[in-house]
Amino acid sequence: MAEHYFSKNGLTACCTDTTITLFWDKPAAAGAVETYTVLRNDAAVGTTVKTHFTLEHLQPETEYVLFVQWRGGGIGELTVRTTPTKQKLDVTAAPYFAVGDGKTLNTAALQKAMDDCKENECVYFPAGIYMTGALWLHSNMELYLDEGAVLQGTAEPEDYLPRIPSRFEGTEMECYSSLLNLGTLDHTAGPNCENIILRGKGTIASGGRLLASRIIENERARLKEYLAQNADLVSTCENADTIPGRVRPRLVNMSNCRNIWMQGLTFANGASWNLHMVYSDQIVTDHCVIKSDGVWNGDGWDPDSSTNCTIFACEFCTGDDAVAIKSGKNPEGNIINRPTKHIRVFDCHSGFGHGICIGSEMSGGVEDVKIWDCDMVVSTSGLEIKATQKRGGYVRDVEVRDCTLSHVMVHSVGYNDDGIGSDVPPILENFRYERVTLLGRYIDHDHVWHFCPAIELCGFDEPGYEVKNIRFRDVVLEDNNGPAQNIQMQHCQNVSFENVTVRSGSQPE
Repeated sequence: MAEHYFSKNGLTACCTDTTITLFWDKPAAAGAVETYTVLRNDAAVGTTVKTHFTLEHLQPETEYVLFVQWRGGGIGELTVRTTPTKQKLDVTAAPYFAVGDGKTLNTAALQKAMDDCKENECVYFPAGIYMTGALWLHSNMELYLDEGAVLQGTAEPEDYLPRIPSRFEGTEMECYSSLLNLGTLDHTAGPNCENIILRGKGTIASGGRLLASRIIENERARLKEYLAQNADLVSTCENADTIPGRVRPRLVNMSNCRNIWMQGLTFANGASWNLHMVYSDQIVTDHCVIKSDGVWNGDGWDPDSSTNCTIFACEFCTGDDAVAIKSGKNPEGNIINRPTKHIRVFDCHSGFGHGICIGSEMSGGVEDVKIWDCDMVVSTSGLEIKATQKRGGYVRDVEVRDCTLSHVMVHSVGYNDDGIGSDVPPILENFRYERVTLLGRYIDHDHVWHFCPAIELCGFDEPGYEVKNIRFRDVVLEDNNGPAQNIQMQHCQNVSFENVTVRSGSQPE
């Protein structure tokens, strides 16, 4: 398959036959708003105040030299070659004859199209609603959903069998197959599935709340004796659905994957998390809408013991975390010891949900996370780094810049706390927040606003495991509940504040 991913000299690009989407880290010396000029073959083709730019109307199989410059100099130079134009495998045509009437079950026909797809082809969905159960993708293929096309998973649990090796809330286990399944889980190995593109203007959706509830009730019946014998364990969980709910499928599951690009699509209503990448590398998601409002535990985008994962220009409306960065739960996560690192989240907006979170499953370690130009005002958690006393592992080197957030938290949480504890608490250190605006209020699941500390830092009550090395610079706090409530700190070390402004708050729309 012709390469669609290029990265060098501070620039990264994903391309099709006629487009290139280019992106880069915000320079360390950049102000809140900067102008970047993009050059193609030494000629300027556009400017942007964002750290990404899409070039269109290009020629297939053509080499382009791209350069990005700003007032501070050059960001870098990157040579990209567009892909060949691919032949469409229309799922409604022979030999597949899928029916987009929203009623006909097309699983067999669609799976045949997936299996048939070669590296110079793409599986093409014209407008219509294509009902299906679980589907499996393979390396070197593409799915394209045209405007008005919906790949719609059913709400029937039996359509997501067999169960497959997976990882949920930090523990490897067998779960129901996801709607789209990429790769096979193996924490001892590298990628076994790579070079897949999911793109277009359509929607990939699953059975959402109804599918989740049916699976939970089935699993509760199957585990009836176990749950009765482990009432103490159940009492420590978030709720009675936590344990039976762990087998729910994702919307898109990527296990041991490399070089997966998701662009332009709406991803909606997974029965649990929507986009979940485990033991994976080079996952890019851009210009997508991710929706699961009303789906319990309905995370949006979850890199889990994965590296070099990037999301930008995306809209979230989720029933849980918009972004949840994870690396396993004690003790298994400590033993597997595969950290999540080199994560980039920028130019993203939350219409509803929990915001951006790191943890609570972080026993394998999380490091080098950069977040910028994001709006997480309408959220429950804003930007949260969370662990439990038992986790072990670490979260370090997190940089947050030019964001507007409901609030910031670095703390321990009491839920999802089963498992044998690590010998030592987690290490939470080296966090930088610069040019952030914090409301000091959050929205709950009933869409009601509540006051809260704008900043809450709480480390562990054990010497050496305080939250440490945190810097706040050029911060605006909205004072809605008295200055004493703006910042709360406990068990902290080396926390600095520079140029903090407190202003009167106003109720968000």
